[in-house]
Amino acid sequence: MPIVVDIDVMLARRRMSVGELAERIGITPANLAVLKNGRAKAVRFSTLEALCEALDCQPADLLRHEPADS
Repeated sequence: MPIVVDIDVMLARRRMSVGELAERIGITPANLAVLKNGRAKAVRFSTLEALCEALDCQPADLLRHEPADS
């Protein structure tokens, strides 16, 4: 998928666990893992906003585009 999710990078920078982040933003650790591992088909803006607030970052710190090889 050309959209790469870098939540794990921000978690490491903030020295925060998946469980702690999930609790802060109000979703289950399993649902956060789906998003973190790039298996999610969509993300709500409210979830993205909560992630940015909890991790003190911008959406571009969490999501990036990598074009598929032609």
